[in-house]
Amino acid sequence: MIDSAVVDLSRIQFAATALYHFIFVPLTLGLSWLLVAMESVHVLTGKEIYRDMTRFWGKLFGINFALGVTTGITMEFQFGTNWAYYSHYVGDIFGAPLAIEGLMAFFLESTMVGLFFFGWQRLSKPGHLLVTTLMALGANLSAALILIANGWMQDPVGSAFNPITMRMELTDFWALIFSHAAQAKFVHTVSAGYVTGSLFVLGISSWYLLKGSNIEFARRSFRIAAAFGLAGALSVIVLGDESGYAVSESQKSKLATIEAMWETEPAPAGFNLIASINEEQQSNNWAIRIPYALGLIATRSTTETLPGIREIRAENEARIKSGIEAVIALEAVRKEPQNAELMARFRSLEKDLGYGLLLKAYTEDVRQATPEMIRKAAHASVPPVSTLFWSFRLMVGLGLAMLALFALAFWSSARNNFQQKPWLLKWALFFIPAPWIACEAGWWVAEFGRQPWTVFGILPTHLSTSSLSVADLYGSLFGFVGFYTLLLVVEMYLMFKYARLGPAVLQPNKH
Repeated sequence: MIDSAVVDLSRIQFAATALYHFIFVPLTLGLSWLLVAMESVHVLTGKEIYRDMTRFWGKLFGINFALGVTTGITMEFQFGTNWAYYSHYVGDIFGAPLAIEGLMAFFLESTMVGLFFFGWQRLSKPGHLLVTTLMALGANLSAALILIANGWMQDPVGSAFNPITMRMELTDFWALIFSHAAQAKFVHTVSAGYVTGSLFVLGISSWYLLKGSNIEFARRSFRIAAAFGLAGALSVIVLGDESGYAVSESQKSKLATIEAMWETEPAPAGFNLIASINEEQQSNNWAIRIPYALGLIATRSTTETLPGIREIRAENEARIKSGIEAVIALEAVRKEPQNAELMARFRSLEKDLGYGLLLKAYTEDVRQATPEMIRKAAHASVPPVSTLFWSFRLMVGLGLAMLALFALAFWSSARNNFQQKPWLLKWALFFIPAPWIACEAGWWVAEFGRQPWTVFGILPTHLSTSSLSVADLYGSLFGFVGFYTLLLVVEMYLMFKYARLGPAVLQPNKH
């Protein structure tokens, strides 16, 4: 039997390192394009203040980039150390975009980062702008390839299971690259990064204005961040809708959980704005609802029905029973791989193989599964509701608040009166952490909402881990959390230090 403690600790460790790593990623994505915007104005106008803006915000970008790389390297190694069977099972597919990311996107980005910092006196203005643009493209291409890999875990298209090698194999590379889930996830995630970078610049610029220092520098930075942030915030909402639509196509259990929709409703389903959730009774004690909203947003129709959690669990219970036969058929094929009749039977049941494997959390031999085990597996096939329900609403609520902030900041920039609105500047300053909280909540929804699968519908999480001891996992978990916390402290110290110095940091004798 699989040790549940090993599975839980492996999940906690990966979640901890991923959440730490993603503290650094969105700022890199957002700041990179803000640097392009600032340097473009410098090249077009020749005004040195825009060069200083590019160099100053670029210094903060560099600190963040270095720590992001440090935390990101660990992520890929964990696939081999903590998730060995997952790596064996899907390595032919998952490894392709990650290899391209490492060999192409990351090297492009890291090379351009070096040229960005050391090329100011060696490159022409257009040449350096090209470097900055390629640096931003590299960062976003890196994100795209990683999110393509993650998107495949959410919706495993362009692949097939080989019962002889016991591995998933890539059958259509372009289906992998252009899958709806991957593309929706990419555009939504990078837009959130643009909002993060914009609010970072907007908040620090507001702090300068409140202090009455670096006025012209802060005014111009504020204006660029307000415009870029407004575009980013609008994109997050529009592309978040697209991401939700992709979930409704491939992960109906995640959608029903996010919305605490226990029963299947007539189309179009209503949206639970807030609710008191009772997971034991599988119902909501009360809810404030918006009629028809969920059905219209998630299906973009008035006739398509969205299944509720009870119906999904009942359907999954039937698939688990079919999956038992699929596991038995697979074992037969493994014994007689040349038997065409056995292979045909397995292929007819293959779509439910992953659901049969869910029973491995309760019994070594699925033939011995009791009705109670089947019910438990079906119940666990939908993740806990409350955490996802409120995490999603935290993300959306912060997103709408940031949209309002950027809209007001942009309007005030257009009217050139934001300096006379200390309440707006304070809002921007104190709201700097908001995009990080929203991003982390969004990733929690995306990843926790996929449970109990590492690859949705195919590979259960409890079968994906390495053969490690609990002591090993505790040691590495505390080691990573301690080291990453230290890196976060270093990041915060350096960011605060150079933000306080402001543009004076560009003069070597000032720091």
